[in-house]
Amino acid sequence: MPTDIQVSVHDLAAFILKARGDMSTMKLQKLVYYCQAWSLVWDEKPIFAEEIQAWSNGPVVYELYDVHRGWYSVSSWPKGDPARLSPKQVSTVNAVLDFYGDKDPQWLSDLTHMEKPWQLARRGVPDEVRGSFPITLDSMLEYYSSIRSTRPA
Repeated sequence: MPTDIQVSVHDLAAFILKARGDMSTMKLQKLVYYCQAWSLVWDEKPIFAEEIQAWSNGPVVYELYDVHRGWYSVSSWPKGDPARLSPKQVSTVNAVLDFYGDKDPQWLSDLTHMEKPWQLARRGVPDEVRGSFPITLDSMLEYYSSIRSTRPA
């Protein structure tokens, strides 16, 4: 049985797609971002180690993008193993999916643009300018801790 180990972003993507099915790659990227954010707050550690970057359309994990580049949607993620997530990680991800999972991809992207971690990473950079500016775990923890500090029931 898995313990609370850090899983790869690929394991997380595989879990999300197994739980929710077909979705746009943009939505997958935003759900991965919010899983990381709330894992930092509720579990006091990141769920995965890969860096999140502030791209013009919102947060992106390059390692995922490198696999889905050129695709609009995705239905499974064979590169990851959803069984690697611990029960605690599954609980966190399911809470994120319950809240954000039915949201439109553009709505999720717009939401990230209104939030401080993405804004800090892109400070002074116009939205349409491409770039791979890192979103720090510290900025995510600080911001998301300020909005809600306890895991939903």
